[in-house]
Amino acid sequence: MADPYPTERGAVSVSQSVSQDSTVERDVSQASVGELIGEVTADLSTLMRKELELAKAEMTLEAKKAGKGAGMLGGAGYAGHMVALFLSLALSWALQDLLNFSWGWGFLIVGVLWAIVGYVLYSKGRAQMKQVNPKPEQTVDTLKEDVQWAKNRTR
Repeated sequence: MADPYPTERGAVSVSQSVSQDSTVERDVSQASVGELIGEVTADLSTLMRKELELAKAEMTLEAKKAGKGAGMLGGAGYAGHMVALFLSLALSWALQDLLNFSWGWGFLIVGVLWAIVGYVLYSKGRAQMKQVNPKPEQTVDTLKEDVQWAKNRTR
């Protein structure tokens, strides 16, 4: 059976390699229909297994990107919580502390700093999430090539 991922196709290598059978052309006029169907079925089975492995590898990479973005958005959420906490404290103390008629200008400054941190984390997390591509591009490309390969093989 022929290798469904010949090196000239530039396919992504995966952890398990396809066994290298000889690619010698054989005379199919002497083969029975059952043998030919068996070979085609085996080739398609191997091809589909390799396509699934490729899709899994691509989706793992995309999930890692999404995880980073989600972590940054989580940090932005925590920073937002801190903003609410410190701004609430600053509002209650701001009128006594700094100018003898307000409480907690220091807490107000800390709250503003947390707002800046939250904004930076939110912006970076959002940018990271925009980079996530849920569509396995390489798998789609190789599936198109596989269709062409199967069409040429049946001629």
